[in-house]
Amino acid sequence: MLAYRNSTKIVGDILEFTEQTGQQGINTTSLLAKANLSHTRLSKFMKNLTGAGLIATKEIDKKNAFVITQKGRQYLESYQKFSDIAESFGLEL
Repeated sequence: MLAYRNSTKIVGDILEFTEQTGQQGINTTSLLAKANLSHTRLSKFMKNLTGAGLIATKEIDKKNAFVITQKGRQYLESYQKFSDIAESFGLEL
């Protein structure tokens, strides 16, 4: 059974999946599958992440793809450090 993920964990997952694809980006379908979210829920997260400047939309082969920005990488790095510290104290995000 999958554990419940809060919004912070979902944002971390989305940024991580987006970073893994590099500058080629990740399309919505792939991100839906990897993030295990409904289209409606993913759309809300992507609107917030692009609005915050953590993810950018890029057109590749006439299709939209998402790429992580430098600001997004900085956020992800800080999130991962905090997650590691919390885990070392036996806490789960």
